[in-house]
Amino acid sequence: MKGRGIKLCVIPARGGSQRIPRKNIKDFLGKPIIAYSIEVALQSGCFDKVIVSTDDEEIARIARQYGAEVPFVRPAELSNDFAGTLPVIKHAIEWMETEGEQVDWVCCLYATAPFVQATLLQTGFKQLQTTGADYCFSVTTFGTPIQRAFRMTAKNRLAMFHPENFHKRSQDLEEAFHDAGQFYWGSPGAFKEERAIYSEFSSPYLLPRYLVQDLDTEEDWTRAELMYQAFLKSDLLE
Repeated sequence: MKGRGIKLCVIPARGGSQRIPRKNIKDFLGKPIIAYSIEVALQSGCFDKVIVSTDDEEIARIARQYGAEVPFVRPAELSNDFAGTLPVIKHAIEWMETEGEQVDWVCCLYATAPFVQATLLQTGFKQLQTTGADYCFSVTTFGTPIQRAFRMTAKNRLAMFHPENFHKRSQDLEEAFHDAGQFYWGSPGAFKEERAIYSEFSSPYLLPRYLVQDLDTEEDWTRAELMYQAFLKSDLLE
């Protein structure tokens, strides 16, 4: 029965990020970016435990400094460039279970999600419960129709992926969505079985585009800091 175990937040944060070195603890407007996720998870009141899954001692030290637990060292086979998120969350759940904890609900919260807010975690959990889905995770819309996307050719020219859509009006094309890269609520069974997230198992939690920014390049990082500074002057962030 639900309700006897814990609600667990797992923040994956390996040490070997490639595109932005040390990304998970890189300074973001005065503090390590992972601190934003830890603080919001604690502030939300959603969780009995907030843990960071890492293979890196410096990340572990900083995570503890901001209030998270780091109860284990992530195995090397789950810390390389090819390790997916689902096996990392599965490992964390199973580790907790070997320690005698019953895990009723799980939320994967990315370490590089400075725009996530406590209310989003709270309402995302409610949506998971009310929809009966295996997962509820944050999504947002593409800013332009993906059906009219094009690529650059080897000769530095352009070619549409779907040229048949060139003359179609934007409003006549189906709206498309993408992962917002913030939070992924789910049942422990879904994570442990590694059920597909981009599937009928999931309930999408729609975010406005102004709360979403990938952090894969230095350009992304600069844009995110500028966005965050703008939000601090508005009432759009808590």
